Amino acid sequence: MAQYIPALEYYSEGKLPLVCTMYASSESYFGVNLKPLSDPADVVFTLMPNMCYFEFIPLGEHGTWLMAVEEEEEVPNDKLVDLVHVRRGCYYELVVTTFAGLYRYRIGDVLQVTGFHNRAPQFRFICRRNVVLSIDNDKTNEEDLHKSITTAKKLLEPHNALLVEYTSYADTSSVPGHYVLYWEILHHLSSVIDNSLTPLDAKVLHECCAAVEEELDYVYRRCRTYDKSIGPLEIRVVEPGTFEALMDLFISQGASINQYKTPRCIKSNAALKLLNSHVKASFFSSRDPTWIP
Repeated sequence: MAQYIPALEYYSEGKLPLVCTMYASSESYFGVNLKPLSDPADVVFTLMPNMCYFEFIPLGEHGTWLMAVEEEEEVPNDKLVDLVHVRRGCYYELVVTTFAGLYRYRIGDVLQVTGFHNRAPQFRFICRRNVVLSIDNDKTNEEDLHKSITTAKKLLEPHNALLVEYTSYADTSSVPGHYVLYWEILHHLSSVIDNSLTPLDAKVLHECCAAVEEELDYVYRRCRTYDKSIGPLEIRVVEPGTFEALMDLFISQGASINQYKTPRCIKSNAALKLLNSHVKASFFSSRDPTWIP
């Protein structure tokens, strides 16, 4: 939910605390935030062992966790780590056995151990494991995507515009394939009284594309600049209300209205069709990202 923090701060004018009290899913409650008034960027959760039985798939440390184990790969039982054996700074995928009957169920969340409350480990949520964009050798996870878009959307601020929602997919329908981002942008024309608003022209969106690419990892930038195996990143600006329609689509297909979150990577053909039908304009990166061998 970190992508919604800037919008919440904007609408509350920074005067209200943003409180995240618990870490839970439809399968079970997992943990609590012992410092609910802490800054959203500093929120950590202490897992409660009376909620379910926790185990963890080790994913390494120092940013190497993504390549540690593939999502569909079967994990040997002796590779699982108990709650009391996790290590500070390391990344893990959460596995639970619940009172309702789920046995060693992979939640799909990637967590990092940040410290301990007494002897109980505390975890920072990193991303969903099953959200990744890939064209060639690149592997872009949800955290990397969020960081790059957070940097790029700052280019909208001088134009009094706000990125309210986004998603993505890897378009391999042409060669080379390329990343596609769907952006819903709110342009506050009504808030300007002195007519000083700078139009949100195509150049701004081209620069947003380039800014996203500059923030992606070394492998992506090498594939884009040197190997030429990935094409320029594309931003498709969609009409207001598009992501509400997307939510309605997923709920009509059985998604829970209480648990729904905008998917950060689209794999449904029906969802892609809906998004493409609401595209107002399309923009591509104006230059290759920086890459140094």
